[in-house]
Amino acid sequence: MGLWASVRMHEKSEADRRGELREASVVQSPRARLFGGVDNALIGIVYYPAVVIASLFFSAAPVRIATLIAAAAAATVSVYLLYSLLFITKMKCTNCWIAHSMNMFLFVMLSDLTLMS
Repeated sequence: MGLWASVRMHEKSEADRRGELREASVVQSPRARLFGGVDNALIGIVYYPAVVIASLFFSAAPVRIATLIAAAAAATVSVYLLYSLLFITKMKCTNCWIAHSMNMFLFVMLSDLTLMS
């Protein structure tokens, strides 16, 4: 779900870049590119498959811990972006809520897996 939402938002961001976006969107906000001007959605397109690949190697503690750290970072950024959606941008964005919810879910699940190991 997070990957799907990221792909959709990246497509919207690219449409905006080409001048084809017909409505106001969160992709036009400076918060849509938090890290060095890179589209947040593009980071999600890399992040979600990386978590899936890392999950194949969770028996190795360093991989599990690194993935948990990445998930904690993603969840932290999601909290900031959710705050932004609600109180700064004040825009509806279903795809954003899906991706941020997935980030929180992944962090909770990875935390549980790490604690059980």
